[in-house]
Amino acid sequence: MSYPRLSVFAAGVALALGACSSATARKAESVPVPVRDRWVDSVMATLTLREKAAQIVWPNLYGDYTPGDSPQWRRLSAYIKVEKVGGFLMSVGSPIEIAAKLNAMQAMSTVPLLVGADLEAGAGYRVRGGYFIPNGIDLGSSTIFPPQMALGATGDTALAFQMGRITALEGRALGIHIAFAPVLDVNNNPANPVINTRSYGEDPAMVARLGSAFIRGVQANGMLATGKHFPGHGDTDTNSHLDIPVVTVSRSRLDSVELVPFRAAIGSDVSGIMSFHGDMPALDSSGVPGTLSHKVMTDLLRTDLHFSGMIISDAMDMAGVLKQFGADEAVKRAVAAGIDVLIQPVDVSHTIDAVVAGIKEGRYTEARLDGSVRRVLQLKRNLDLPHKKLVSLDALRSTVGDSSHLAVAREIAEKSITLVKDSLDEIPLRVSKKPRVLSITIARRADLSAGAAFNAEMRTALSSLHTEFISTDDPAPDYARLERLADSADVTVVGVYATQTIDATASTKTSQVFSGFFQRLTTSGKRPVVVSFSDPYLLRQIPWVPSYVVAWGGFPPSQLAAARAILGRIPMAGKLPISIPVNGRTITRGSGIMRPAVSR
Repeated sequence: MSYPRLSVFAAGVALALGACSSATARKAESVPVPVRDRWVDSVMATLTLREKAAQIVWPNLYGDYTPGDSPQWRRLSAYIKVEKVGGFLMSVGSPIEIAAKLNAMQAMSTVPLLVGADLEAGAGYRVRGGYFIPNGIDLGSSTIFPPQMALGATGDTALAFQMGRITALEGRALGIHIAFAPVLDVNNNPANPVINTRSYGEDPAMVARLGSAFIRGVQANGMLATGKHFPGHGDTDTNSHLDIPVVTVSRSRLDSVELVPFRAAIGSDVSGIMSFHGDMPALDSSGVPGTLSHKVMTDLLRTDLHFSGMIISDAMDMAGVLKQFGADEAVKRAVAAGIDVLIQPVDVSHTIDAVVAGIKEGRYTEARLDGSVRRVLQLKRNLDLPHKKLVSLDALRSTVGDSSHLAVAREIAEKSITLVKDSLDEIPLRVSKKPRVLSITIARRADLSAGAAFNAEMRTALSSLHTEFISTDDPAPDYARLERLADSADVTVVGVYATQTIDATASTKTSQVFSGFFQRLTTSGKRPVVVSFSDPYLLRQIPWVPSYVVAWGGFPPSQLAAARAILGRIPMAGKLPISIPVNGRTITRGSGIMRPAVSR
């Protein structure tokens, strides 16, 4: 019998569970653990073939309040008691409701459930209370960090580790076990509609360093990390939710760019890898997306890269995986390719049946399925879920959204603010002269937080600040009125939270109207200061603007940091982790105008 080395993750679980001191944990890293586990063996012996298939099918779940007699709760109960699924993908909800709901679900399940969530920007990326309408009252949140590219702008691996640590502590307190993070895609395509700021940047080495640091932070604190989207979703201009992306680069380019962060993650003992629903002809000439390719999932990831952890599909209801074959055939091909867990299926019961049908049709063996089920059960055992599957609701307030956690989010945001262009030396604003400032927020109508924290901080120094909101959902925004308002302002600051660049529903005409507004402001001498809270490549659309700041994300920490930087209360020190092509030239990676804080 072989004995693998105890992973960093397993040692972290022991620490998180209070099972050993740090000295004991260090010693435990060298202690071999058997491949076979008594609890895993005992559970496997009780499962029917269909129940084994159900262990690898994980539906989507909302953290909303659902009464016990509602259709939603009855359906959820059936997933657990009748279908006997092995886990769930948690979507969005408030902290207390998610924790209470997961406790109730765990209590219903004979075999403990594994729960994953897209915690790319911390637990608050999915676990937020939202806003009460119509008053716009913020109902509280887990800690939310700026997007990963903000960390790229800092280049700070210590902060990446801290972000991972806090994500794990809060996620586990909520009853979530797996962070479907970090994103290890190298975003080297400015037209990428789906990755963008979710990536650390375009430098494979930096993505590898920051991703590995985040993984260590997560797994040393009792949670599983998942690198995604293998073998790389960065160099595409197609959204895999809507179609099948094709990445037509050579194998040598993949080795030197896309695969670099994944190799580093595997070297850091990452527990999971999530697949890419895209076609890479250099790896598989058959034209199937990577999720459905044995050459990608098994030959490359398992054999060549020596990954022994859990391979998780991206959502199985996305067009990138459904378009060619339909739901049931995609499921069979995914399992045959080497996928261990199928998340967010189109239909839970049909998906379980399809997994079983694949065995009966000779597409793969029951032993192949058993290998995936054992991986799932072993992770449940490593997390000690057979003995500790419920979380304490009373303990949430001492961990989730803790002030020390929020301080780390603020530090990342403040160190990330990047001044890309300031040709008229507008920044920081000269508030001692009491300028008349117009602050325009451009966002989707549903984004109730857009501009709130930014304008509140600006108003602390500019009591006469005038604010306006433009919805990108409006087919004909009244830009002319804003131009008239700008005529009476000394400075116009435009915060962009959603643009036609990243809005797939926008027409070319709408995009031209949007960029034309900025051109008119500039040519008429309004000297606009543009702050991008969404797409850092926005400058490609509006190259005329004299001042351009990248804040990387629209979450409150980034809004607050951007306002403080523009007011001169904190220095501007961020460096671009990407290159921005503008009018035939390129603003290179590593660029960024340094500005010190101003004493007032």
